[in-house]
Amino acid sequence: MKQVLQRLDDGRTYLLDVPVPAASGVKVVIRTQASLISAGTERMLVEFGKGNLLDKARAQPEKVKDVLSKIRTDGLLSTLDAVQSKLGTPIPLGYCNAGVVVDVGSGVSRFRIGDRVVSNGPHAEYVVVPHTLVAKIPDNVSLECAAFTPIAAIGLQGIRLAQPTLGETVIVYGLGLIGLLCVQLLRANGCNVIGVDRSAARLSLAARLGARVLDGSTVDVVDQVTTLTDGRGADAVLLTLASESDEPVRDAARMSRKRGRLVLVGVTGLNLARDEFFKKELTFQVSCSYGPGRYDPQYEERGVDYPAGYVRWTEQRNFEAVLGAMSAGQIDPGPLITHRFDLAEASRAYELITSDAPSIGVVLRYPDEASTNGNGAHPRRIERVVNPVSHASGTTAAVIGAGNFATRILLPILKQRNVRLRTIASSGGPSGAIAGAAFDAERVTADVDDIFADATVDTVFVLTRHDSHASLVVRALEAGKHVFVEKPLALTTEDLDRVERAAQSSGRLLMVGFNRRFAPFSREVASHLAARSGPVALNITVNAGAIPRDHWTQSDVGGGRIVGEACHSIDLARALVGQEITRLHVTPAAMRTGELVDDIAALSLSFADGSIASISYLANGAKSYPKERVECFFDGRTLVIDNWRKLRRFNVRGPLFELGKRQDKGHAAEIDAWLSAVQRGGPSPIPLDELIEVSRWAIRAGRAARGQLGVER
Repeated sequence: MKQVLQRLDDGRTYLLDVPVPAASGVKVVIRTQASLISAGTERMLVEFGKGNLLDKARAQPEKVKDVLSKIRTDGLLSTLDAVQSKLGTPIPLGYCNAGVVVDVGSGVSRFRIGDRVVSNGPHAEYVVVPHTLVAKIPDNVSLECAAFTPIAAIGLQGIRLAQPTLGETVIVYGLGLIGLLCVQLLRANGCNVIGVDRSAARLSLAARLGARVLDGSTVDVVDQVTTLTDGRGADAVLLTLASESDEPVRDAARMSRKRGRLVLVGVTGLNLARDEFFKKELTFQVSCSYGPGRYDPQYEERGVDYPAGYVRWTEQRNFEAVLGAMSAGQIDPGPLITHRFDLAEASRAYELITSDAPSIGVVLRYPDEASTNGNGAHPRRIERVVNPVSHASGTTAAVIGAGNFATRILLPILKQRNVRLRTIASSGGPSGAIAGAAFDAERVTADVDDIFADATVDTVFVLTRHDSHASLVVRALEAGKHVFVEKPLALTTEDLDRVERAAQSSGRLLMVGFNRRFAPFSREVASHLAARSGPVALNITVNAGAIPRDHWTQSDVGGGRIVGEACHSIDLARALVGQEITRLHVTPAAMRTGELVDDIAALSLSFADGSIASISYLANGAKSYPKERVECFFDGRTLVIDNWRKLRRFNVRGPLFELGKRQDKGHAAEIDAWLSAVQRGGPSPIPLDELIEVSRWAIRAGRAARGQLGVER
């Protein structure tokens, strides 16, 4: 199928062949028949991409601070790699989609194949979305009009916050797509509407839709509103424009009545004048997109709805309300459509919205039968013609997952090592197709079974979310593949036992991405520790940084940050000491309420030879402080690794400190060791019993950090 993508580095918009997604769980697959370009949001993205680096920095000053901080801690080269990777990764465009359901997951009961529906899916011939972001289209509403639903729901949510009542006067400041839809919604609600804009065409259209209009380029809008409201001022103001100026908010305050309501639906400067708000006791709110549920992973990713008795208007129910208003004739997006383009002409559509030519509603039309990647034989797979290359490595690899680690770390290394990349599998979105094109994959698929059934693949890299690792590893081993899985190996002891049995019975090699032990500085430290005469004491500090509590790594999907991330440090301690772990104690931090904070924890490990390790995993430190530090004390000597960039020696032969050319966490050396083992037939770079040992202790540490365990022996 075809999907519209945009590059952030140069602003180029283009179509890419992408595998058709599959429905699973709470997901719905929709064949698109019409989608609407959000002129405001999508224009900003394209213009941001077309800007130079200085323009991009000016547009996102907070990101500049993060980059400068990263340069200080990780070094210039590593930071440049990260920035270039971010800007070089294309993003999907669009969120106003209408079409027909073609597949539903096992957890979906409200929708059936053949239903006409609207969703917030992107501009693509097929989209997959959770059922909570889908709404049925009434029979008397066209697909083109229905495609306006998500953007109208954005306006509706702003109106709900403003709480207008029959007969009130509401200002719609900015008459773009959202503003013009708000005019109709407010008129349907019995409000007197005054529209403000500088475009004669938009003012004329708003007037036809029932609003009084004021041309902000020719009149003093504050004086005019005062006159039109008999000196009282407006009851509410919706700011539905995009501007960097503070003037729209200040105008809104001046044209409001005492105790008026201001709601920001668009984007403006927010340098507020306190006196204007103070004297009138104005309220000011910022509306969050379509409504409750937005940015909540439970709602938007896992399809968990809010009870209507407690949250009446969610994203989905706002969609339904808009469609109901369309069906009743209360709002009509038809007059807002100014241009139509076939999907194949998408680049022309974006040239239009970023030009000075007038446009409002720009609709993309889709073929009656969406393309399925050439001959249509397997819509969930793309076969790519790759220039014949002599793959000197002798390894044929498949990669499951095409996220940040795959595209920034693993795939560049495989390409440099001349590994034959047979297949990239990715369940959703264009990420697999983008990676496949960038790294010369012969095949891109949305069906992981393609990999397990392919006899030409000898090694599989599993780079998915943590809760899927164990099952994918077992399936790959049972299919006769060698397996490299990014940490963690498993989230539960039951899954770990399954993996261990599969690895032992398959005769295939298994590897976990514990790369720190392969870093150059780790290997040097390990060589010194191997000759020690007494125990070693390790202090490992991980300044992990805070992430939201609802991030997937903190949930059952990720298993928590201790098992998912601190396992690196447990493995590093195991590798440096070179002895079995015999004891674990975990002390998590706690709030004043007694609630445990499981990503701020102190881990104490004991080893068979009497050595000890203290791991401080911290989510509450400064970003400007280096992320990782490893201190090794032994035989009257000390070695310190600073953030994988510097090695400091105390009473150890060699210079006082050694600075690497760039930060090196051992990824390349790890992959080299793995490829060598696969080609030789073993042994694995990390013995199976050691992988299982470290993983088992990491699982215990994760449980202990959540208050489920104490001391483990």
